[in-house]
Amino acid sequence: MRAFSFVRLLPWLLPVSGVFAQSRAVTPVAALGPLTVEKIMRDQAQWLGSAPGAIAWSEDSKRIYFTWNPEKARRDSLYVTTPSGGVPRKVSVAEQRSLPATAGEYDQPYARKVYEKNGDIFLLDLKTGRTRRVTNTADRETDPAFALRGQLISYTRANNLYTWDPATGETTQRTDFRRGSRPAGTQPTDQAEKFLRAQQLALFQVIRQKDQDAKARAQAQQAVARLSPKAIYLGPKTVEGMQLSPDGRFVTYRLVQDPASDKTAIVPNFVTASGFTEDISTRTKVGAPQKAYEMGLYDIGRDTTFALGYKDLQGLDEQPAYRKEYKLTPRAPAPADSAKAALARKQEKPATELRRVVPYGPFWSADGQRAFLVVRSADNKDRWIVGLDPATQKISLLDRQHDDAWINGPGIGYDEGNVGWLPDSRRVWFQSEETGYSHLYTVDVTTGRKKALTSGRFEVQKAQLSRDRKTWYLSANKTHPGEQHFYRLPVEGGPLTQITTMPGASEVTLSPDEKTLAVRYSTSTKPWELYVMPNKPGAQARALTHSTTPEFESYAWREPEIITIKARDGADVYARLYRPTTAVAQGPAVVFVHGAGYLQNAHKWWSQYSREYMFNNLLVEQGYTVLDIDYRGSSGYGRDVRTGIYRAMGGKDLTDHVDGAKLLVDKYGVSPRRIGIYGGSYGGFITLMAMFTQPDVFRAGAALRSVTDWAHYNHGYTDNILNEPYNDSLAYVRSSPIYYAEGLKGALLMCHGMVDVNVHFQDIVRLSQRLIELHKDNWELAVYPVEDHGFVEPSSWTDEYKRILKLFDTNLKPAESPRSGSSSQ
Repeated sequence: MRAFSFVRLLPWLLPVSGVFAQSRAVTPVAALGPLTVEKIMRDQAQWLGSAPGAIAWSEDSKRIYFTWNPEKARRDSLYVTTPSGGVPRKVSVAEQRSLPATAGEYDQPYARKVYEKNGDIFLLDLKTGRTRRVTNTADRETDPAFALRGQLISYTRANNLYTWDPATGETTQRTDFRRGSRPAGTQPTDQAEKFLRAQQLALFQVIRQKDQDAKARAQAQQAVARLSPKAIYLGPKTVEGMQLSPDGRFVTYRLVQDPASDKTAIVPNFVTASGFTEDISTRTKVGAPQKAYEMGLYDIGRDTTFALGYKDLQGLDEQPAYRKEYKLTPRAPAPADSAKAALARKQEKPATELRRVVPYGPFWSADGQRAFLVVRSADNKDRWIVGLDPATQKISLLDRQHDDAWINGPGIGYDEGNVGWLPDSRRVWFQSEETGYSHLYTVDVTTGRKKALTSGRFEVQKAQLSRDRKTWYLSANKTHPGEQHFYRLPVEGGPLTQITTMPGASEVTLSPDEKTLAVRYSTSTKPWELYVMPNKPGAQARALTHSTTPEFESYAWREPEIITIKARDGADVYARLYRPTTAVAQGPAVVFVHGAGYLQNAHKWWSQYSREYMFNNLLVEQGYTVLDIDYRGSSGYGRDVRTGIYRAMGGKDLTDHVDGAKLLVDKYGVSPRRIGIYGGSYGGFITLMAMFTQPDVFRAGAALRSVTDWAHYNHGYTDNILNEPYNDSLAYVRSSPIYYAEGLKGALLMCHGMVDVNVHFQDIVRLSQRLIELHKDNWELAVYPVEDHGFVEPSSWTDEYKRILKLFDTNLKPAESPRSGSSSQ
């Protein structure tokens, strides 16, 4: 069973031994306020502090390890403390080498743990603390697991599966996967080769005699040689996910075939140590050919391989619902001068065919008698949980989750999701958005009966079983969408018992003995700190770290109001509102748009957009009202909000911002002619759509590292929301700002890093050329030659936000109002 609460210690930590004396400044500290761009865009480790992260317990529950940087070094180091408190101590290099990796797998009684560290496999006895080295080779061994009901340790090396017997020390190779095709002269595999071989044997006596001699030699060798695995030739495919079944009879594996064509985009890097422009190979674009997957089974006893079939999966032959919009009509030529019309033309509906799938697993029950797979359609609109009988290569449906948009959500994700077996080895548990919110379910593999263990208008964000398999531990936003708390639940379901109570967010790492919680906690005005508390409802949490500096603490950071906006379609949209202390009649306002799309920012804990949070404080200090909206597509609010942007990015997500702007005018006294908007990445995309399609609502906008044309973004993200551009061109035209650039009226600032390997610099260059051809002159582009998607250099942050502040001051404030806040004080 996989460790749930542990995270891998970061390999690049460079700690030194000794005790760290946590000190506070003894000299007077100048007050941070009033805020300026230069102040808040400095290196945060130097003046704000570095929050603890990567929390992990020692196996005996006596120590807590975490990454931290109280010394303001260039990078975090590894620290350790005890649940009872005391000064955290930096861990020495020598001590770190002796620590077991936090990621790994436990056996059923939680007596042993197997893990990989630095490319070798280790076995830890949790009772004695003794560690045995399983491998010590130049090759890299990975994927350690317990096999044969805990009797063996399995691992992979050079794309093959091996086992090691702790009792005898014997290592056995279980598979013999070989690259390329079967050598000539071996048994034929296709019908044409079989025919030719039979013909040769029938025609020539000498061939028949040599064939008989070869068979006799092979039989003699097999009689004296040890049993070796079957040679399996992969051809152009690769192999991954090898597993030995609990009875040792089968090896399951997944075959991966890379696409024949895989053209990647190139990002030029102009500022280099060599003095030459160096090309960075990045990624393909949406719609590029994708990998194909199949699950193979190697029957060791029969020395035979099989490929698992899925043709009987319910709904596998169903075509996506959006295809109904495209009629079976010939493609008419579009006007040469209309790119929009050319891409939006009707397309032919494809003939019905089985969709491709991606299998995950198998997942074996504790008694080793049953297994299930998670199977996802390649278009991500279906997720099946199926029982597996490897002896017959048959699958049986246990649960199907379908979404006309795409499958995702907490505990579901884009792979197998959070799944497992209950202790009775009869019921599978999993998470599903069946009701619109991610909740915990079980299904009986013998009866097919499904049961919901949790329900309500909230999300179960994480779930794990206790070590005695009698209790669930859950993280959920049950009390409020903007709070995260830790709960427990009986294994058969029932009332949720809330354990953490501090308002904000509590990210819990449970100790191995399950008596204590290490809690990473924050509020909207206080960054993350490490706390510890007993695993009891309502117990008091005690702080173990203090990371913020006196300079940061000298400023009264504003706690934003959490409000709801009634959208035009009746939905409640959550937002953060920042208001000046003294109301400004018909004053200016700025709308901040968070990135990622599927991300939450209107919450009660410390924002990952810390610089933007502080910039919003600066804006409020200078008389702006600021609104920060969790628009449609954001996380934390269930399936309908998540999929509200399907086939129409720049639809409901944009109208949520327009409705928010209207609320600012109607309720908070903002001038309808003095509203600006800004954001990065997805937020930059929304800013462009706002400036191009809602020019009478937003007078000025700053679009940072923005997607300008979704047909040029990556496949994994975009295909889920807009499908492929050649299959759903309407969705791409509807959603891409480059098609609406003619609508620009207000002042537009665009900022982009030139070595952005996520949203390529090419995106903003193409839009710039479009604006030039449209004869627009109210825009500017600021480029940052050394920055990737997420800026790193304080000088870049400072330059960017001075430009944003100038944009808003120039266009949203009265002409006689002087600009302020753009120089150091």
